[in-house]
Amino acid sequence: MSGFVVFALVLSLSSMVLCAVFPRSAAAPQPCLAPLQWEGRTVEYDHGTGRNTRAAVSYDAQNQRIRVLEQKTGHTPCKKFFEYIYLFKSGVLFQIEEITKQCAKIALTEAWDPYDIPLNSTYEDQYFIGGPGDMIEVQEWSDRKPARKNEAWVGVYTLKDCYPVQETYTKNSSVTTSTRFFDLQLGISDPGVFDPPSTCQSALTEKMTFDC
Repeated sequence: MSGFVVFALVLSLSSMVLCAVFPRSAAAPQPCLAPLQWEGRTVEYDHGTGRNTRAAVSYDAQNQRIRVLEQKTGHTPCKKFFEYIYLFKSGVLFQIEEITKQCAKIALTEAWDPYDIPLNSTYEDQYFIGGPGDMIEVQEWSDRKPARKNEAWVGVYTLKDCYPVQETYTKNSSVTTSTRFFDLQLGISDPGVFDPPSTCQSALTEKMTFDC
């Protein structure tokens, strides 16, 4: 056996030993694909006002529209509750007072921001929510760019079906809103919830206030 063949054999065996001792690291996690249509409930906390808003939500990413129906959690004197219909393709927001059905039609200035994990997101962590026997595995992602930018968005999504669990937005190093998602169901049971009521035919042009 020539010296070259012996050297090649030794090199091959050495590589096999190194691979066994130091296996290749697993592939880096990739953002999962969130459902395009779902219904559920949310709680959004506005850190600026200290206001918690509980709502039933219908989410339709295929048509870029969201319907938010605020939910009462108890007797709140002199407080209005609203239904919001966001139609991003039309650039319109309808705000409907739940009791009187008075309606305001407002131009949407913000861009469509889906409940998903953007492909350029930064993987932050993976962990379980809950205790033994009822744990749900989730992944945490952000828009942080190492050495260049702190996160302005952090999203937590279930590992199995990529449902949103929590999203947090930050501006100027201060948290602005935190939203928790729960009781989610796949699909839209009633597409009619995205149709504004007839009172919106003679709508106000300014947003209504929460106080009576």
